[in-house]
Amino acid sequence: MKKRFMFFLILVVSFSINAQKKAFTIEELYKIKNVSAPVLSNADDRIAFSVSESFLAEGKTKTTVYVMNPNGSELKNISEKIKNPYSPFWSKDDQLYFMSDGQVYQYSFDSNEATQITDFYAGVSDPVLSKDGKYIAFTADLYPECGADNDCNKKLDESTSKGPLQAYIADELLFRHWTEYKGGKETYLVLYDLREKVYSIVAKSDVLSGTYMLGGAVKYAFSPDCREICFMSTPEKNIARSTNTDLYIYPIGGKDAVDVTPYNLAFDGSPVYSPNGKYIAYKSQAIPGFEADRYRVTILNRETMLSEVLTEEFDYTVDDLSWSADSKNVYFTANSCGYNPVFSVNIETKVVTQITDDKSVAGYQVSNDDKTLYLKFSTVDKIGEIYSYQTNGSKYSQITYFNKKLADEVDIRPAEQMWITGAQDIPVHVFIVKPHNFDPNKKYPLVINVHGGPQMQWMDSFRGDWQVYPGSGYVIAFFNPHGSTGYGSKYTEAISGDWGGLVYEDVMKVTDGLSKLPYIDSTRVGAMGWSYGGYMMNWLQAKTKRFKCLASMMGIFDLESMWGATEELWFADWDLKGQPWNSDVYSKFSPSNYVQNFATPTLIITGEKDYRVPYTQSMQYFNTLQTLGIDSRLIIFKNDGHWPNNVKSMPLYYNAHLEWFHKYLGGDPAPYDSKTMLKNTAFN
Repeated sequence: MKKRFMFFLILVVSFSINAQKKAFTIEELYKIKNVSAPVLSNADDRIAFSVSESFLAEGKTKTTVYVMNPNGSELKNISEKIKNPYSPFWSKDDQLYFMSDGQVYQYSFDSNEATQITDFYAGVSDPVLSKDGKYIAFTADLYPECGADNDCNKKLDESTSKGPLQAYIADELLFRHWTEYKGGKETYLVLYDLREKVYSIVAKSDVLSGTYMLGGAVKYAFSPDCREICFMSTPEKNIARSTNTDLYIYPIGGKDAVDVTPYNLAFDGSPVYSPNGKYIAYKSQAIPGFEADRYRVTILNRETMLSEVLTEEFDYTVDDLSWSADSKNVYFTANSCGYNPVFSVNIETKVVTQITDDKSVAGYQVSNDDKTLYLKFSTVDKIGEIYSYQTNGSKYSQITYFNKKLADEVDIRPAEQMWITGAQDIPVHVFIVKPHNFDPNKKYPLVINVHGGPQMQWMDSFRGDWQVYPGSGYVIAFFNPHGSTGYGSKYTEAISGDWGGLVYEDVMKVTDGLSKLPYIDSTRVGAMGWSYGGYMMNWLQAKTKRFKCLASMMGIFDLESMWGATEELWFADWDLKGQPWNSDVYSKFSPSNYVQNFATPTLIITGEKDYRVPYTQSMQYFNTLQTLGIDSRLIIFKNDGHWPNNVKSMPLYYNAHLEWFHKYLGGDPAPYDSKTMLKNTAFN
């Protein structure tokens, strides 16, 4: 009885505190300070990280690099004189480096000054420092005829900058990717000798591009003895249709790199050497052509040159690999039921152990004694900060507080979780965020959000969508239907070849289940989605009149023309089971083939530089809706691709949604008129 009373008291106090806070608005979203993952020094005595903050009125973002003690004390801004520094990293003797304006800088704790280390004309991307401090490996886009020659690359750039190119010439696929045309440049792995001040070419490969198969993991590493570099590349000539990448080892000072994983025709990448130099841990896939195949932790024995998969029995996709100090365990994160915890696997027993509890981890570092993790995570109602975690006591300690003031003043809403039976009688994991000043006796409009990917998962992590819409009076629900990661390989693989089948059934059953909740107005339900989620909005248009309005972002309308205009053909070839002339999936699941069913008002948003889902898909959809007399609005971000600019374009994205939802679902009105927003130079 006492426990029930205390629980009730906590709820009352929590409600009272939140009622005194301001509602979360678009302006509040841009007051957030985004803290990066921690970077631990080799002596475990300092942590470096960056913080970015937005200035909405100016349409600009500023970053700062900080250093602090592991307990959060002695926080110091070490980049006051440097413009927008980012990506700090340590040398073996704990000299601190960071990036600014495409070059590497070294910071001196004695003089409190930063010195520019590189002067590479084409710019430095993803720098990695060798343990002995002699070399920096990085990637850069260069003219093949110039190689690492700074003057040559500069002259060719200047010759082409006299006026815009009137044409692009392509002789092979992947001539454009995400937001850029390839032009006359190739991506190279470059080695910089810090003592001799000499740049040299290690390898050329589009796989080394930072936009190739997005994931964020470093694609090359130095061996502990600094005698070699292991990097990703591919033996394939047509990389637009293949996911096959291999690991190559290049002896520093040598001539030829050797392919050390030629036997696997699927993905091998993200190499990390063990501290003792005996192994290379890396991520591998088993199914050629399947981009969303489960990543496995695999190790290459440097003596036998044989590879062994360590996590074949672990049915979740892995990421962010690192080693224990004794080279006996590999740490990693994995999507798991709406979270992304840290795990470890023993290289001898292959036993997987979950290190953290259910947390949505976005980067971590392990201390030398393996007893402490430093990690960044967030929850739906807590903005991401850095924490320490004592593995022997299962205790978290927050060590950064950059967003405390905002959290004290603004009602950042938590998520409730439930499971609703979906397709094949499989429960679907659902997150629900209730509105600001929620009153259980009232009825609220509902907006469901279907994720993209399609093979990814919504997590218990902070996201603007989960706060801006509840701040304006909407219940927002997001869930993980068939095709999502984190619920086993079979569940993830179920979507391939079945885009409009099981997922559609999940969406409808989840919507029905949510509509029965006592605080939901079942007559005011809308839906939104991005990328594949945008496709699902278009598919809902084709198959049901259940929703009062839809919002489709970067969505696919016509599957056949999508195949003919996208760049990474391996994705469509696998997920749609071939090409339009040999697979009936294209006609079966294309929204464009069901125009006779269209009736729902729709907001459409796209980017003119989106080469993944070309903006012509949205234009086709808008033309169709307008011709049919269905209320619709089209927004094209002229300078954006698949992900609009966070500070210049996304404010309009949020405002346009609020306008649309208010018009059809009756929540709070949008703070601005979207057409007026476009006249503000901050958003151009």
